Amino acid sequence: MLRAALGRKIAPQTDHKLINELSRLGGLQKHLFKEGNGVGSKEYAEILQAIKAAIFRIEQKND
Repeated sequence: MLRAALGRKIAPQTDHKLINELSRLGGLQKHLFKEGNGVGSKEYAEILQAIKAAIFRIEQKND
């Protein structure tokens, strides 16, 4: 009903929380990569790409 009244899409609060958590995990992953001097960089890169893709999918769902 709120969406109809405002004439626009309303993003659920849970999506914002999920995006923030994924972003936090990405930052932690990046920190661990730097601390480990790039050891296992392929695995780190794959995880960061997966986190980024998940955030992108959530944002696209809300558009």
